[in-house]
Amino acid sequence: MGEMEDLRVTACTRCPDLVDCRSRIVNGTGPEDADVLFVGEGPGANEDEQGEPFVGRSGTVLDDALRTVGLDRETVRITNCVRCRPPENRDPTTEELENCREYLEREIDLLDPDAIVTLGKVPSEHLLDRSVAVTKEAGDVADVRIEGTPRRVLICVHPAATLYDRSQEETFETTLQRAADLAGVDGSDNGSGQTRLDGF
Repeated sequence: MGEMEDLRVTACTRCPDLVDCRSRIVNGTGPEDADVLFVGEGPGANEDEQGEPFVGRSGTVLDDALRTVGLDRETVRITNCVRCRPPENRDPTTEELENCREYLEREIDLLDPDAIVTLGKVPSEHLLDRSVAVTKEAGDVADVRIEGTPRRVLICVHPAATLYDRSQEETFETTLQRAADLAGVDGSDNGSGQTRLDGF
């Protein structure tokens, strides 16, 4: 049904709709010992095309905010609840989420992150197993057991939310700051961050 090598799914045919729609399986990116794991919903058109999560506008928002809090795309891991693009960018179905859950749990298990940050409603509800009012709960840390291991899950708005609603920008950055704190990243020294930003 599916094959996984380390943190990568190499072949899977569990979800007929997604197999038909995808051009590739989009696996997580980032170090295999990252302290922070970001979990999105699923790949969109850009992600399906490039084979990487959070590219395109949402990815730019995420990258910029990470730099602001002293994190870096190269040092965090970014993955999705489902690894294949749903047709018409619809939400993944409950069944699709369940089909892919085993891969996500294995990735979390192997990575053993200090904090898991859920980007948006679908991943938040998927990992907390309850309804989540993301805008209200953004920045909250929930302790959940995933595969029997206690994990710290930080609820966060989706980066795209900041594009439609400017008031979400601060919420987004504050939440990422909290993620950096949980991972023990000291963002106060912006020396290295500033020099890198000059190139943009």
